[in-house]
Amino acid sequence: MQKLKLSVIPGDGIGQEVVPETLKVLDTLAEINGGVKFEYETHPWSCEYYLEHGVMMPKDGMARLHQTDAIYLGAVGNPKLVPDHVSLWGLLIKIRRECEQVINIRPAQYINGVNSPLANPNDFDFIVVRENSEGEYSEVGGRIHSGDDEIAIQNAVFTRKATERTIRYAFELAQRRSGQVTSATKSNGIVHSMPFWDQVFQEVGKDYPSIQTESNHIDALCAFFVSKPHQFDVIVASNLFGDILTDLGAAVMGSIGIAPAANININGKYPSMFEPVHGSAPDIIGRGIANPIGQLWTAKMMLDHLGLDELGSLLMKAIKETIGEGIKTRDLGGTSYTNEVIDHIITKLTAYSK
Repeated sequence: MQKLKLSVIPGDGIGQEVVPETLKVLDTLAEINGGVKFEYETHPWSCEYYLEHGVMMPKDGMARLHQTDAIYLGAVGNPKLVPDHVSLWGLLIKIRRECEQVINIRPAQYINGVNSPLANPNDFDFIVVRENSEGEYSEVGGRIHSGDDEIAIQNAVFTRKATERTIRYAFELAQRRSGQVTSATKSNGIVHSMPFWDQVFQEVGKDYPSIQTESNHIDALCAFFVSKPHQFDVIVASNLFGDILTDLGAAVMGSIGIAPAANININGKYPSMFEPVHGSAPDIIGRGIANPIGQLWTAKMMLDHLGLDELGSLLMKAIKETIGEGIKTRDLGGTSYTNEVIDHIITKLTAYSK
């Protein structure tokens, strides 16, 4: 039997409610498969942990994460307790950087039963590949002077290594999908980093002659996500542009509560991390109404990454059928509670195996 060890970090807010519920689904999938077993090492790292210990994770936290096959994260942040820059850089971004999770991928697709704000969503199905280690989110810069003379400088850092591996990952992904890659750029306004990005995109594209390519300026691309999302397949973007586009992708789906994400380590040295896009939503914790779909879709991406594609497809089938039958939480216009959605999905998965 294949044993897979998962580092589970429920985190803050609704993560503490949703993550344990979704582990029941993973256990059901393991029973269906019969040849895999998930072993969980749960960590209480959160803003509450910070208030007690002065850090978001212990000194040996990263070493403990390195010993597992994947990291399954719920949500990070509670600004009423800890400033966001402290909680994020002390946990989420720390894990991304020190586990060398250099690629972030976030899918978006039309799901029957989720009311998209678009009049004609046309069954869109695209995925954004985001550079996850540098770009506009570099730590290079600073502030000097004060008063009217105060200056803030933030330097964007684009290395050929990181830019090329992100773009190449997008092309490889497109080969397994419909064979189209769109690059997000802004070379008409950002005169150094974006022309460099465009150049690398064109160079890498020559290695994939069968892939259809195009480049869109980020402002136009945001408009196209609304007016014609069905025309996109794989979109590759810098750290900031990818971040913006993926929240917009969640919005055109109809809810950020269903959107998943994966932070991918591509060299095999460290585990990858899987997290829903939504925040910790501390305003609804304890009410049992948190939407578990984003966390479940995240689990599907984790299963695919671990080579359990069949289980991932089975889970996605159960998710779509459950939503399509109207079993959904209040943020999606339904009346179901978190545990009711989970129970319905487990019932479907069990029925599939008979």
